[in-house]
Amino acid sequence: MQKRNQYTEIEDFLADESFQSWVLLKIDENGWEEWTLESRQRAKLVQDARLILLAMKVPESDLSDSDIQRALHNTWIKVRDKENQQTLQNLKVRFLRRKFLSGAAAVLFLGLMSAWFYNNYYKTDSKVVTYKELIEENSEGLVEQTNNSDKPQIITLSDGSSVLLQPNSKLSYPKIFTGNERKVYLSGEGFFEISKNPQKPFFVYANEIVTKVVGTSFRVKAYSDQPDVEILVRTGKVKVKSNDLVSKSEKEEIVLLPNQALRFFRSDLKFNKITNITEDDVLVKSVGNIEQLSFEFNDIPVSQIFETIEQAYLVKIDYPKNKLEDCHLTTSLSDQPLTEKLKIVCKSIGNNTSFEMNGNQIIITSDGCN
Repeated sequence: MQKRNQYTEIEDFLADESFQSWVLLKIDENGWEEWTLESRQRAKLVQDARLILLAMKVPESDLSDSDIQRALHNTWIKVRDKENQQTLQNLKVRFLRRKFLSGAAAVLFLGLMSAWFYNNYYKTDSKVVTYKELIEENSEGLVEQTNNSDKPQIITLSDGSSVLLQPNSKLSYPKIFTGNERKVYLSGEGFFEISKNPQKPFFVYANEIVTKVVGTSFRVKAYSDQPDVEILVRTGKVKVKSNDLVSKSEKEEIVLLPNQALRFFRSDLKFNKITNITEDDVLVKSVGNIEQLSFEFNDIPVSQIFETIEQAYLVKIDYPKNKLEDCHLTTSLSDQPLTEKLKIVCKSIGNNTSFEMNGNQIIITSDGCN
């Protein structure tokens, strides 16, 4: 650290990482405080550099008007004192330094005013709701499923509902739904197929909004680092509203029907209902197989039905091909969770046909068609 003995300009200190750590992080491994006190002239230069560095690193915080005025006043005093101490012989240096200090003071002013404006105008009108906060609001014991893979994962809930959870997403849900409501908590993206139960509505909590359904299929996209939340309905009816944790936001419910969508802007807590998703390029590009494939089958080979399910859910189905190669089915599997689809197919095949799920692997056992 002997090179600091040669520092003669404020810029020298600002470029020193050790100096930055001392000022910003209070880490003084190189004895800056003791070194500074060795010389009054050195101490003045260090103080000016420290002031400018702090001005450029102003964090957002809860600041009162008096805090702002006091900080600005002290800053301008430092600037004035620095200017008054310059001599005519250092006119050029004084001019450059004054410009630099003025810029630093402007940075400080803008930073403080931004923090004040944020806290007094924006922060009071809105609240960013995190996945952690949603979980903490729930008093039930929850199971959390996280998809850290690069492929969607199937989650089957205790009521028979299924969720196709996308990569970098997580879902929290109770092991068994109790009471008069079914609640789950999402961070990321998931496609939901909800088992019908009019007496027990299903709620998906995602960031600042709540989606309420009885029995339907829909997609929720709610990543914590993205500016909006998207809901897209495939079948049935969905009601969407803002979370009670959000202050001063729209409280009315927005009703969505099949092939309708909603985009919730988190910055201003506004809803944008999209009645024709084909006119929204972002939604069109994001539609997956499960939202496009038809589950209406009329005298279709069982092998083709299994292939459709594999494509929609990105699962692997193992079944006795030789026993089921001549099987054809006529059935409707629309608006049904994955487990219900499999039950209907197995029941239609008959002859001790059953299925077992292990993650994204499905095994069908059967003695053949009826």
